[in-house]
Amino acid sequence: MPPSPRKIINDPVYGFITLDHPLLLDIIAHPYYQRLRRIHQMAFAHLVYPGAVHTRLHHSLGAYHLMCNALAELQRKGVPISAEEELGAKIAILLHDMGHGPFSHALENVLIRDVRHEDISILIMEALNTCFSGQLETAIRIFRNEHPKRYLHQLVSGQLDTDRMDYLTRDSFFTGVSEGVIGYDRILKMLTVHEGELMVEEKAIYSIEKFLVSRRLMYWQVYLHKTVLSAEKMLVKILERAKELISKKVFVPTSSPILDFFLKEEAGPIPIEQHLDKFCHLDDYDVMGTIKNWVFHPDKILATLSRCLIDRFLLKVRMQATPFDENIVQEHKERVCRQLSITMEEAAYFVFTGQTTNTTYDPSDEEINILFRDGTVKDISKVDNALIQQTLASAVKKFYICFLNTVPVPG
Repeated sequence: MPPSPRKIINDPVYGFITLDHPLLLDIIAHPYYQRLRRIHQMAFAHLVYPGAVHTRLHHSLGAYHLMCNALAELQRKGVPISAEEELGAKIAILLHDMGHGPFSHALENVLIRDVRHEDISILIMEALNTCFSGQLETAIRIFRNEHPKRYLHQLVSGQLDTDRMDYLTRDSFFTGVSEGVIGYDRILKMLTVHEGELMVEEKAIYSIEKFLVSRRLMYWQVYLHKTVLSAEKMLVKILERAKELISKKVFVPTSSPILDFFLKEEAGPIPIEQHLDKFCHLDDYDVMGTIKNWVFHPDKILATLSRCLIDRFLLKVRMQATPFDENIVQEHKERVCRQLSITMEEAAYFVFTGQTTNTTYDPSDEEINILFRDGTVKDISKVDNALIQQTLASAVKKFYICFLNTVPVPG
């Protein structure tokens, strides 16, 4: 009998990652999956942390690796997981982020309106299921939380899923932000299943608290860093301006016919299920190549925003605990009007406000349950002397204002 096909990938975070099933190898070789190489995991975080240039493909393989370890640990503890369920869970995590478009969360509901990336992931899984003769049925049921063993879904999408464990570990590694380091290996060793639910053993309480605190710190220090926020909001404004010009019949050329298609929503929101193949050809390269071209567009708003983003001449950001006074917003808009000789309506592309929220742990979303030696179960926030109590369970909201401080000088 010939040896089973196997691929070993050298990952900078975990070392060697092994894919040892023909279906897994076929999936990662598919063009839809290979597209993840062309989508940054952290959008514009590399403008602050130059090392943060890893891709969605890196993260997908990392989450898959942690899933393999989690399943092996549960099986060692006697949790019944069949070979079909094991493969299904591995495929589900491997494909969990397939629905992300260019620059991921930054452009969600901008290029494709009123559709969540999770819903697009399902559509792509179903397309691949057809391509591979129905072999992804179990993976789809696990991803949708329709499989009777709920803990398999919780490993894919939950408070302690392998998705979060990898992106915290990986993003910390590539940014160099040590506050994001978590003891993922210890958490995996402490996973267990009780009454059909994924839980952690009592010995892992402090590791779980470290995991939650690290997540909070990473959000404020990396994911919601004001420079990253500025770049992402500028990207949104650029595409909104392009769409506005297109709606007015202004010629706005793109570097990609695929991006051109998604920018022109003349008949309303695009039915993504009818254009899934087009979506799966769309990536960061289409967007950034186009924005480089728009630097030379005759429209002053589009050209200025594009040049500012390309040259990292970003809008300034201020954050505070209360909404910004409308008079302050008005003053910034009036100054931009004078500097660029534009209207107050056009100034809204350079001066705008918003709010952002970070929650360390929301037990109303899904609990992290601790299984004690005597068989009792407690939510992590209810454990005696727990760090994650009401204070850290409540959301922290910050209000921001983005504004153009000085006019960039053309290079």
